[in-house]
Order: sequence, then C-alpha cells, then structure tokens
Amino acid sequence: MYDKKIIVKGFNFYYGAHQVIKDVSLDVYTNKVTGIIGPSGCGKSTFLRSLNRMNDVILKSRVEGLIEIDGKDIYNKSVDVVDLRRKVGMVFQKSNPFPKSIYENVAYGLKINGVKDKDFIEERVEESLKDAALWDEVKDRLNKSAFELSGGQQQRLCIARALAVKPEVILMDEPASALDPTATAKIEELIQELKNTYTIIIVTHNMQQAARISDLTAFFMLGELIEYDLTSIMFTKPKKKITEEYITGRFG
Repeated sequence: MYDKKIIVKGFNFYYGAHQVIKDVSLDVYTNKVTGIIGPSGCGKSTFLRSLNRMNDVILKSRVEGLIEIDGKDIYNKSVDVVDLRRKVGMVFQKSNPFPKSIYENVAYGLKINGVKDKDFIEERVEESLKDAALWDEVKDRLNKSAFELSGGQQQRLCIARALAVKPEVILMDEPASALDPTATAKIEELIQELKNTYTIIIVTHNMQQAARISDLTAFFMLGELIEYDLTSIMFTKPKKKITEEYITGRFG
C-alpha cells in the first residue's frame, strides 16, 4: 500500500491496574496524515503519547507489545528517549509557547540539543517559521514576546518549534480545538503542506476535520481500535455499525 513508518503490534498501556489501551495493532504510513477519532476518554491521546514515550513520566505506567519506528522498538532499553522525541515531535491541544521571544521559542530545541552556530540557528528559525506558514507575519518582530501573537499564530509557532529540530514524525493532539474557524483552516492547510515532508498523526474530535485532512482514520473506543482504514472508506462505507453511528453523530 504505502511505506510503513510506524508499526504497532498488540500494544497495551496501563496506569497502575487500569488498562487504558487494549491490544492495539496498526501501521502508520510515511508522508500520510493519520487521523485518530473516538469519544472522550477512549484512549486517543494516551495512544498518541505512547508514540514518543510522553507517558513515561506518569507514575505506575507500563506498556506491553511493540511499537516500531523505522524498524526499531522504541520501548527497547537501549533507546535514548531524547533522541526519540527529537525524531517524533509533538504539538499539543493548547498552544504552549515559552515566555520568551518568538525567535527564542523556535531556537529553543536547537540550543538544548547543543547547537551553538548562530548562523545555522538563524537559518533554521527562518526555515521553520516559513514551513509553519508564519514567517511573513512575524519576520519583523522576532524579538517580541510570543504571547503577543494571536491564538492561531501561537499554535503555528508551536508547530515551527517542533519543526526546528527536523523531526520525521509530528504528533498533533487536537491542535485546532481551541481556535476559531479561520485559524483552524490555516492549521489544516498547513498540515496538508507538511505531510509532503513529515508523517503526521492527529487526534481530533471534529469529524469534518478528520474527513478533510486525514488520509487514513483510526476509530478508538474504550481503549480498543474498532476500525482503521482509508478515510474515504471510513467515512462512506465503514465496516462496523458502531463506526458508522459514531461518524454520523448518533452517539459520542
């Protein structure tokens, strides 16, 4: 079908005795947008955060099964989690710029990774802001506080910050849920551009958004993967009745 970037097999995730993800298996394809949909509390965000081990910080969490990125088991003890998160960037639901200038927000990841070459950093900041469709709006005020930007601009700044370290995969946890329709449309356009370079996985509550921007869609419920297929099939001829009921808004 397509090149596989991520392979998930029999993946389970627990908080203490509570199982949140139940035996999930799916493949994520290179340079495609994979949408994850499902009702609140179904494990979408937990699954997303498992892909760059963001859940490691939660006490008493444990995993079973396999997640491979480019053929490497990301939960192997030899894996450097910092390297993993450089490769698999994350954009959160609420834009979370640092209390720094626009420039310093984007340069941050490079600097903490030990990059000292100022010219290189300047180049990457400009490239990343261009890739996040923000450069023309901020190029004359790079030293101004990131908090002076609008909500939609702040979210694109957070995307630029994720892009600066050149990840291969971008995880997005409802990146447009707090934005107005105009800002949301810009984020959606941006995602379509970015998939030419990156593999994108996006959690969304918005069925229309999933239908518009994702190439494949995974439907989760109560921690289980109910159905996973091309978005064109999922939204027109889902194989399971429960998928159809969720997509058409009859529950959830």
